[in-house]
Amino acid sequence: MVHLRWPALLAVLLAFGCDSSSGQGNAKPVSSTAPSAALSAAPIVSIPGVDLGPMTAREQREWSDQLHALLAPCPETPVNIAQCIAEKRACKACTPAALYLLDAVRAGRSKQDREKAHAMRFDPKKVRTLDTDGSPELGPPDAPVTIVEWADFECPACKAFYPILDDLVKRFPGQVRLVYKNYPLAVHPHGEIAARAGVAAARQGKFWEMHHLLFDNQDKLEQSDLEGYAKQLKLDFGKFRAEIGSDDTVARIARDKRAADDINLEATPTIFINGREVDTQLIDDPVGDLMKWVKLELELAGIAPTKATAPATSASAGPEPTVSASAGPSSSASAGPSKK
Repeated sequence: MVHLRWPALLAVLLAFGCDSSSGQGNAKPVSSTAPSAALSAAPIVSIPGVDLGPMTAREQREWSDQLHALLAPCPETPVNIAQCIAEKRACKACTPAALYLLDAVRAGRSKQDREKAHAMRFDPKKVRTLDTDGSPELGPPDAPVTIVEWADFECPACKAFYPILDDLVKRFPGQVRLVYKNYPLAVHPHGEIAARAGVAAARQGKFWEMHHLLFDNQDKLEQSDLEGYAKQLKLDFGKFRAEIGSDDTVARIARDKRAADDINLEATPTIFINGREVDTQLIDDPVGDLMKWVKLELELAGIAPTKATAPATSASAGPEPTVSASAGPSSSASAGPSKK
């Protein structure tokens, strides 16, 4: 499993991300925690088994007001979340949505950030159909959860994220498919040539092996380094050298970039889970929050999450992160790529 002793470093990498304008990201704005201007007299929402005791009265009120204001996540349930829970409506996403918002309140998120995070995670209109044809993938093609990532091999935030995504495939065997798409940024001098090396390796069935070598050796991406990795992977060297500069390889990368432009990619890494973009500025614990996201996707589909029969590869030693029932943000340092 991915065990991280370096959450602070990961948070810094992801908070400063990689964008296409300057090579440096902008620090995430500090969310306002100022109280809402007006609070309603609607009853405090009660969920069986959920203890609101640790929350202040104002936090309970702000959370409940938001549940009364936001519609249930299921289009066929035209009531607010609070009513959906109270009346035990058929929408299975109502309670998870409430718990997601509860975690956000406890994490000190502003009302605006909570609404944005809720829409990201539960709004049916936020789901996109993504073309994955021809892209390298891990996991079964019919997996109930598909993760699509656009990344740059020279982006430090992408390097930080890759073992987390790789680990999700191992944590949920047979249930998660990971798809990789290229988006080399102009500010990274080796991003394009590294992407070409990945495509060339994919043509010989060794994309993921090359993917790991490129990220693990991010400071060694010169042409001679890439050729050395090809030899290390025992690729047909003549074919690799021809493919790395071929028109087909350039076209493959250009296709990925056009698809990214269609979804208004603003930074790398950009990640979608079952068609929903994960705004990494709105998650605080990339390891735990993405695990909870995948677990909830399976549960909402009526599928019991599988468990790995053997330990997944560890990024570093450390205790396994605890996963709660909801898929909301935790209260650790925030992490996410910066915007353009």
